[in-house]
Amino acid sequence: MTSPSALARLLDAGPVVRVELGEVRGSSPRDAGAVMYVGARASLGSVGGGQLEYMAIDQARAMLASGALKGGMDVPLGPEIGQCCGGRVKVSLRLVQDGPAECAELSEMQADRPTVYIFGAGHVGRALARAMLPLPCSTLLVDNRAEELALAADLKQSQTPLPEALIRSAKPGSTFIILTHDHALDFMLGVEALARGDATYIGMIGSATKAARFAKYARAQGQDPAGLICPMGRKTASKDPAVIAAMIIAEVWPALEHHHAKALT
Repeated sequence: MTSPSALARLLDAGPVVRVELGEVRGSSPRDAGAVMYVGARASLGSVGGGQLEYMAIDQARAMLASGALKGGMDVPLGPEIGQCCGGRVKVSLRLVQDGPAECAELSEMQADRPTVYIFGAGHVGRALARAMLPLPCSTLLVDNRAEELALAADLKQSQTPLPEALIRSAKPGSTFIILTHDHALDFMLGVEALARGDATYIGMIGSATKAARFAKYARAQGQDPAGLICPMGRKTASKDPAVIAAMIIAEVWPALEHHHAKALT
């Protein structure tokens, strides 16, 4: 996912062309509206990869070389370009003439994306936050330990002694992933998330024993534990943080997609 700050850095390096998939017919590697930005030596984002993307980058850089302001492509995604999707796409290209406005537009677009709160900046929390970076969602890594957050300086984060306040102020439909260093804190955050009644997904790292203890605690607090998944993530024997992160995303992402699809109807 292209960040406004990354786009600003690309714009600082020189002129940039915005490449966007317009009309999409049949099968294509990305949906209409997918955007990438192309500079003379670097690019951000993707319109699907493969030959289509190579062609779009070449066209964008030809525009930069010629000084053209706009361009377009109508591409059949078949054997003639070495791509087997079988559809057809129209691609629009335009020179970014107002960098701050483009960054502001990107920020506004991303504000509408699902928000995922990851509570706990330990090895799994950091791996999970990094694994979610390319996904079309906004992720916030939360912890009260400065030393753990310092190991995730590249990630959007919040150091706070009151993480429950972030749950209370989160926008409707947010996702809460709980994997702190403290079982009591996990339980408190789980109950706070359940009390909202509007979360897209609530998950907690743990075991069947921890799940049973949380269920008892949640009921004592007047909450139905059925709305929280513990242990979260697809089953794996691996202890590797990157593998565990992948298993959690495999469970979380369908819930995010379903919620987003409902919000659009």
